[in-house]
Amino acid sequence: MDDIDRAILRELQTDGRVPYAELGPKVGLSPSAARQRLQRLIDSKVVQVVGVTDPMAMGSQAMALLGIRVAGDARAVADALGTREEVVYSVLTSGGFDLFAEVVCHTPRELLDFINDVVRPIEGVAEVQNFPYFGIHTHRFLWDLG
Repeated sequence: MDDIDRAILRELQTDGRVPYAELGPKVGLSPSAARQRLQRLIDSKVVQVVGVTDPMAMGSQAMALLGIRVAGDARAVADALGTREEVVYSVLTSGGFDLFAEVVCHTPRELLDFINDVVRPIEGVAEVQNFPYFGIHTHRFLWDLG
């Protein structure tokens, strides 16, 4: 990544729908060159352009962070969870938990069923702690790009 790539990413962090006709001049390129640069970043999986939603505003009533302790390979548990549409984000970590998974369900009952019927039976899951969300307070995608 060079300075122009970082400039493109900064612009996208501000407005992910910026037209190439505006993006190019803002980063010192023609619109077609900006499109080519962005496509290269997308193809190399450096960036993904998506619409971000607030599941609670869209009707889902149960979001939670699951802290999971694993006996064995945490990656295998993360892989199993990653196949489930309820899991929107997972990270391997150290400390009190081996894995965190962010989960979105339509109702509190669905969340309970997901934890009891899906997560706990996964081979290697030793413990699950559920941290339900009351609401999303801060949600940003602005990182220092150097």
